[in-house]
Amino acid sequence: MIIAAEFSFNKGKELISKKYNYLLEEIKEIISSIDASKCKTKKSKEKTMPGRMLYNPKVLNKEFKKGFISKNWQINIREKCNYSTNYYVSEYKPKSLNDGAFREMDFIKDKLGVEVQFGKYAFMVYNVCAKMTIFNKLDYISMGIEIVPVKNFADMMSTGVSYFEQIVWDLEHRSVSDIDIPVLILGVDS
Repeated sequence: MIIAAEFSFNKGKELISKKYNYLLEEIKEIISSIDASKCKTKKSKEKTMPGRMLYNPKVLNKEFKKGFISKNWQINIREKCNYSTNYYVSEYKPKSLNDGAFREMDFIKDKLGVEVQFGKYAFMVYNVCAKMTIFNKLDYISMGIEIVPVKNFADMMSTGVSYFEQIVWDLEHRSVSDIDIPVLILGVDS
């Protein structure tokens, strides 16, 4: 795989290159080591492309996981969620609330967080604008990297997969908030 595009959110590229250049180099090695052709395992059942072989996001995620494990990154770091009942109206009594709920970061090393997103559109912006901010506030990470496909690559997956151009548009039009952390968005292609 290749890095086809980069977007610096809240000075993410500049600050990560300065503080975490050694980890950025590891991430580039991981991306370039992935043979995307091995991940084209999903036979489409969609009406618009029946029988077409597509890149399988689950297989791609497994390849990324192998790569990060090989470089000694922590994987699937979880923070348990203890949801509050303080905001329910007095008549409402929930049956079950805190039964195993958690938030999870894909990869962390030396306080740099990485999320790999080959899923639905809403998760990209959530990762950058909510999850990474939460993990920063909890002192797991100081900066983040979001790895997503560029549109060209997403077009060779099932419909609805998010892509680089979407998140860049959203973040440019949203702009930076005072709670946002530096994030580098990497757009990858096969």
